Parts: sequence; structure tokens; C-alpha cells
Amino acid sequence: MTTIKLDLGCGTNKRPGFVGMDSKSFAGVDVVHDLRRVPWPFADGSVSDIHCSHVLEHLTGSERCQFFDEVWRILVPGGKALIITPHWSHESAYGDPTHQWPPVCSQTYFFTNRAWREQNAPHVEMVCNFDCAFKGVSDPRDDYVKNVDQATLQQRMSRNINTFMELVCQMTRLD
Repeated sequence: MTTIKLDLGCGTNKRPGFVGMDSKSFAGVDVVHDLRRVPWPFADGSVSDIHCSHVLEHLTGSERCQFFDEVWRILVPGGKALIITPHWSHESAYGDPTHQWPPVCSQTYFFTNRAWREQNAPHVEMVCNFDCAFKGVSDPRDDYVKNVDQATLQQRMSRNINTFMELVCQMTRLD
């Protein structure tokens, strides 16, 4: 089966080489479909890579669960999804009135791992199973995170307000 690369919620900024899906028919959008409507119009295991920037925070909690399950469904085993959201500690996570509560944080992604859910949140009915790695993208105006070691960076990422503008999660589909 031939796979595609998918840019979810691409708007007017579709990534080169990706199929763009958005709820609005912007120039360059290939598939007009609202992420809230499942299933998405892609076959199981038909996508190798997903890019999704500043979309997830617009979904409610239950819609986020459906989102993760759909991402898992359409990705090939071992497929990657790069999800970018405002970092929970930055005012940009709260400033946009269209963002839904709660803000996305690294803990959000723990729920996408089946073993973690079974042990810590068996009440959450999701089928997805991902391995996730995170990083914070600092505010370019902030020297607080430049030239520090990884442990210090992780500590600052988890405890300081307005230091990181974005949370970037690389999700890998597990079976």
C-alpha cells in the first residue's frame, strides 16, 4: 500500500510533500474535513507521517481522545506524528479564546500509551498506543533556556511560566 504524509489543520501553510487537511477550504488544502468528525477519510495504516501544528488545543478533552485514536488508526506501525501546541505555561496557551480547557501538557500524551493507561487511567476509553518524546521551544526573547544542560532545561520546562512558547511531541505508533 502506498502511504501519504498528512498535514492536519494545515490552513494556508501546508508543508511541502504533504497532503493538507483542514476544516476550511483554504488555498492548498487537499481534503476539507473537520477533525471532530470521525472516522477521518483515510484508510487504516495509510499515513506514514503526520504534522499537526496549533490544532490540538482547539479540541475538547473528549475530542482529543478521538483525535489520538484516529491518528493511531491511520498511521502505519512505526509511523510518526509531530504535534505542536502552545506550551501550557505560556500565556499563548490561554490568550486565544478559541483554545479549549485544559491546556495541552506533556501529561496529556501519557494517556496515549496503552500500558500507562492500563495502570494509571483504566477509565479512559482509548485504543491508541504511542511512544512519545517531548521538547519545549523557547520564547526567542528569553535567554533563560540558552546554553543550559538537558536536565536543567527539563526542570525549567516543567516549572517556569512563559519560558517555553511551544510543546513539541514526537509520537511513534506502537502496536
